[in-house]
Order: sequence, then C-alpha cells, then structure tokens
Amino acid sequence: MTMHSFFRRAPRDSEPSPLSPPLPQMPWKVSALLAAVLLAACSSTPLPPWPSNPTARPNAPAPLPPRAQQGTVVPTPLGQGPQVSQPPRQGVITSPLPPSAPLVVQNEGPMAPPYSAAVAARFPDPAVAYGTPGLNAERRAFTTNAELSQWMHSLADPAPRGPTRTKLLNLGMSQRGEPILGLLATRAAGTEPAQLDNSGRPTVVLIGQQHGDEPAGSEALLVISRELTQGLLEPLLDRINVVIVPRANPDGAAAGTRVTANGVDMNRDHLLLNTPEARALAKVVNDYRPILVVDAHEYTVAGRYLQKFNAVQRYDALLQYATTANYPEFLTKASQEWYHQPMVAALKAQGLTSDWYYTTSNNPDDKRISMGGTQPDTGRNVNGLKNTVSLLIETRGVGIGRMHIQRRVHSQITAITSALRSTAERAGNLEQVRSFVVRDISAQACRDQVVIEAAATPTQRDLDFLDPETGADRQIKVEWNSSLTLRPTKTRARPCGYWLSAKSTAAVERLKLLGIQVMRVAEPGSALADVYRETSRESGDRQDVIGTIAGGTGIVRVQVAPMRSAIDVPAGSFYVPLNQPRANLAVAALEPDTQNSFFANHVIDALGNTARVMAPPALVFEETD
Repeated sequence: MTMHSFFRRAPRDSEPSPLSPPLPQMPWKVSALLAAVLLAACSSTPLPPWPSNPTARPNAPAPLPPRAQQGTVVPTPLGQGPQVSQPPRQGVITSPLPPSAPLVVQNEGPMAPPYSAAVAARFPDPAVAYGTPGLNAERRAFTTNAELSQWMHSLADPAPRGPTRTKLLNLGMSQRGEPILGLLATRAAGTEPAQLDNSGRPTVVLIGQQHGDEPAGSEALLVISRELTQGLLEPLLDRINVVIVPRANPDGAAAGTRVTANGVDMNRDHLLLNTPEARALAKVVNDYRPILVVDAHEYTVAGRYLQKFNAVQRYDALLQYATTANYPEFLTKASQEWYHQPMVAALKAQGLTSDWYYTTSNNPDDKRISMGGTQPDTGRNVNGLKNTVSLLIETRGVGIGRMHIQRRVHSQITAITSALRSTAERAGNLEQVRSFVVRDISAQACRDQVVIEAAATPTQRDLDFLDPETGADRQIKVEWNSSLTLRPTKTRARPCGYWLSAKSTAAVERLKLLGIQVMRVAEPGSALADVYRETSRESGDRQDVIGTIAGGTGIVRVQVAPMRSAIDVPAGSFYVPLNQPRANLAVAALEPDTQNSFFANHVIDALGNTARVMAPPALVFEETD
C-alpha cells in the first residue's frame, strides 16, 4: 500500500465524397491568441505554442493520401484493398458478412409519413448507397443485435492485416444480457491502452445509438468501422487510433425505444452511472483516454414542432460540442475552430444542411427553443469534463421510421469522417492543448472560484423550418436559449478537495468509475473545511430542457450555506483531491445543491458525509482498492 503526505499527483492525461481529402486548415484567430496571452498572464502553467501550420512538426507522418473526387467505393472482403470505379452509375458501398442468424424483426415497419410528398422531396437520397444488414431496401428492421455482433466479429481479425490491428472489445452486458461491443482499429505496436499511449497517436471514440430509436448513427458506424479497417479511411490510422461503439443501448435498439430496459434515458446517466450501459461507456473513456468523443444521435422531425409551430424540421444535421460549467476555454476553441467549422463545410459540400443542435420542451404552451443542455449529465458534457473534445451529431430521424435512411446515414458518415480527419490533421496541436488543460485544471486547486451551476442565455433568433404541406422554407422568430454563452448562477471558492465519510463507499465507487482519483485516510487527523448547512429542502424530479428525465427516482433539492470550521478526519474516511485533471467532474458530482449531484440523487445520503477541504490537508493517505 502506498502512503502519501499531503498527496499531490501529477496529471495523467498528457464536392467530394464524404471520405474525401482533408479540408483546408482553420488557423486560430487573433482573438484566440489574445485570449491565450491574457490567460497565460494569470495561469500557473505555460500555454502551449499555437502553431498556424499543424503539419509543420518534427517526425510528422506522411500527408494523408488524396481521395477519389468521384466514383464508387466498393470495400472488398477482408484481406483485399478497396476498388474505385468511375461514374456515372450510382455509387454503392457494400460490406459482405458471413451468413446471418435468422432475422428477427425488431424495428417498426412502414409508417404513414408525418408530412407531405413535397417535404419528402427536399431530402433526396445521396449519390452513394450504403450497405449494412439493416440498410437493405427490402428490410423492415434495422441491423439486429445478432447481425451487429457478426459484423464486429468479422472485422476483429486476431492476426494483423498489414500494419492495421483490430481488437473486439466486450465492454459489458446490457440489462437484458446483450453484449455491448466495441472495435479498436490502430496501427500501434499493440492493442493495449498503454501501447496506444506509447504510439504517440491520439485516440478517438465513436459512439452510436445511446437512444434505441435513433438508428442512423449505429448503421453509419458499421460503415465507418469497415472503412477504417479495410477501406478508404484506413490511412487515417497512421495518425490516430479509433474505438467504435456502434450500439450503446442494445436493449433499446431491439425494442425500438429511446430508453434502456429499465426505462432510463442513459444519455442523462453519465454522471450518476446507474446503468450498466453508461458504465460501459465510462470504461471505454477511462481505458483509452480519447482526445475526441463523438456521440451520434437523431432528433425529432415533426412531433412537437408540428404541434407548436405547424412546421417540420429542415436540417440534415444538428451539431454541438460540450457546453457545461467549467469546461476549459481552449477545448471550446478547439471544438469550434478545428471541428465544428470544418464539419459544417463538409456537410455543405455534400449538399447537406446543418445548424446548432436544439430542442423544445414537451409542454405544448412552451414555444422556447433551447440548444443542448448545460447540465453535467449527458455524454457530451461529462466527456467534455474529462478533458476531451466532445461532439454531438444529430440527424433528422426520430418519428419518421425508415424514411430518408440513406441520407441520414450519409449525413452521419460525412460529419464523422470530418471529425476523424480533423483529429488526424491536428493531432499534435490537440495533444498540446490537452497537456496544458490538464495541468492548468490541476493547478487551480485551492484557488479562485468554481462555477457550481450555470444556465443558457435567453435571446431570440430566426430559425428556418419547412411548411408541412408545401415543403417551402418558413422562417420563424423564436425565443432561443443559447448554450454557447453560459451564465453562472452559483459560484463558490474552489476547494483543495472534498472529504467523504467512511460510509460513502457508493460515492467512492462512482467517482472511480468516472476516472477520478480517491484516496483513503490512513491515519486520523483534522482539516480546515466548509461544511454544508442546509437552509431549505424540497423533493422533485430531474429535469432537462424537454421535461422530466426518464427513469429518475426523485431527487432531494437542497439549498446550503457553507460554514467554515475545523473537522475531524477519521482513518478510513476518504479524500478527493482537486489537483487532478478531472477535478471539475468531481465538483459536478459532490457539490450537493444541484439536481445531478450525488447527494440530490441519494448516492450520498446525508450532508454531513461530505465537506469542502479549504486548505492543503496535513494528512496521510493510502490508495483505495
């Protein structure tokens, strides 16, 4: 067992076809450089250099090969290279599988379109047709769990095929016993996380179908997995490693429902980690420490918008990055300039439309439109607080069955490919940014302020929809809650760490699953701390911008006043230091007076079981198991 006195730990985290050549570089703007200078003046750690030429670095790999500007992409069976033929005939992407298990129809069959033929005509199929089990034109069901498993196994060749290595990852089991599978594709010396770290290549994690009724992301990631392991995207592995999790919610996919088998919205479970599905994704991020996480979803096309505005959604893709309190400024800049801008351009080059992600509540009288939530509970925001670039890609799919499925998959593939290429082109820059960010976060312990809660900024904007009868554009002025600019609604002095009582083992387990280091107190002592004095309490449910979050068990919402005092620290209790890279995630979990906190959600059962340690503690610690 390892002992530490006042433990301080060094941070660990150190047109064309959609598969087309890299986009032009997006240099950092003068404003970003000025902000960097200003931040450096008050930071305890130096900023990295901000190069304008991302490929001008020592020992850079060879430039990414150009892609065919037009043509038909036909990945051939494993062990053979891709073939490219020329137009004019329609492009087809096929990926053969071994004989499949008997088909079990799990998805909805034909449905009445929720809008007119004039609207449907606005969304023609792309020039390329993608082939997966679930995209066959005669199918009623999307790719089944059994077919997905076969697909993934067929790509996980135990012997390296040339320089590319693949590994099937069994990340856990769903609540109904379905495997949650991932596929690692790399050109590192081996497939273990340490070997990927040693390769010098950043890792990307791609996630699909957290919501079971949103199939386009899963189907797209099956195509991406084939292209990365034996197709046009394979050369990207000279610069990046990729982990693909096509279906995070197998039970929801089988039932055609948004939620997991026990009725939980797993994309609101990434801080609490109540479901095995969310825990499986947390394990991937902990093990592989990605620089980028992409979360593929689909959004409601008609539904609430038809009811509230007599209008239909018009965009092929809605995009957003992490927008939550304490997300590092320079990861926001990287998200915007190195990912979002090229992704918008890539979609536009394919004739696809995009906008910021937004949604509206289930209340028919509430006509506000809100960008993605600011709470630290979604995969997008929690992974952001793990110091990644964390992107959301939503295509128009919920409520329209199989309509426009090729275009929806094409939109996903175009956007995801753009993100992969951005990572390959900016690999060195991204590692510099993350190296700075994790050291800067660690250095902030015991200093300045931390945001406990933040809210979107209310404003107005003109938003384009489609007329449900004529298909014509309709511009509507809406009340718009912008998550791009957050308003801090509650701040406190940043503590040095958090003390947890010996009985807080459930909280310790969740923190460790989040990748947060927790130390056990080895010898009794004392510490200067802020304890929480309760000033009010009420019961309720967790809410997001849509309404009550599915699968909640009710929360305790308290208001507190921190009170400074000396506290006894018994042996066997716990300490969570904030001089660690994921400190801001610990803040989200442990400040009790927020709706997502461990206290509000009964993981910590009493306010007296935690305190904010406000001075470096002179204590002796040991590692927890």
